[in-house]
Order: sequence, then C-alpha cells, then structure tokens
Amino acid sequence: MKEVDLKVQMKAPQATELSKLEKKSLVTYIYVGVPMRQYQGRYGTEPRVQLNDQFASVDDIQSYIVQERESLKENERPLMTVSIKADTECPMGIITDIKQALRKAMALKISYSARQMDEMSYN
Repeated sequence: MKEVDLKVQMKAPQATELSKLEKKSLVTYIYVGVPMRQYQGRYGTEPRVQLNDQFASVDDIQSYIVQERESLKENERPLMTVSIKADTECPMGIITDIKQALRKAMALKISYSARQMDEMSYN
C-alpha cells in the first residue's frame, strides 16, 4: 500500500457495523476534507478532493481510476475497491458527485472509511 501525505483534514464518521478491507493492495483511496492550514491560502477552506498526494477536482476522478486500474494485474482489476475517506463534516453533495464520477469510470465497488462508534455515543 502506497503511503500518502494527507493534505486534507479528515475526521472519519462513526459507524456501528464495520468490516476491514481485504487485500489493501487492491484498494484505491479518495480523500475528501478541508485543506490543512498550510494549504488554505492557496486552496481555500471549502472541502477538497485529494487523489494520491495532489489536490484534484471531481472531474479528475475518472482518469485517476483508469490509471489506478491499469496499474493492477489484469486478473486483479475486477477486484479493485475504491475507499472514500471523507471528513464527517463533508457535504453530501461532494460525495454524490464523487460517486457519479466513479460510476462513469465503472468503479462500482465502493467502501466508506469510518471509525467504530463507542457505546456511550450509540446508546
């Protein structure tokens, strides 16, 4: 799994039913959140998309997915999963736009990163 320098602030939402992703080498990540303080002068304070180590637009997602899929062995390509790691405060409209771009790229296996909800919050 490739290490990425996170350039967006991201606090994952909480969930009660979580499962770990198998074969992390087949997972491609899309990060969504407000740019870190050192990038806010250039990129503002609205939530942004990060693909690998770069800020990107939703329009860049399709070519990014094609590129990531091409880097896999042919027999592994159908097993590729896209994991959306979005900040808990991220507007749902951005997530919807990302999902539509993934659909156009035929990336239909999507997971959402979350952290375990503690029992105090759940009850």
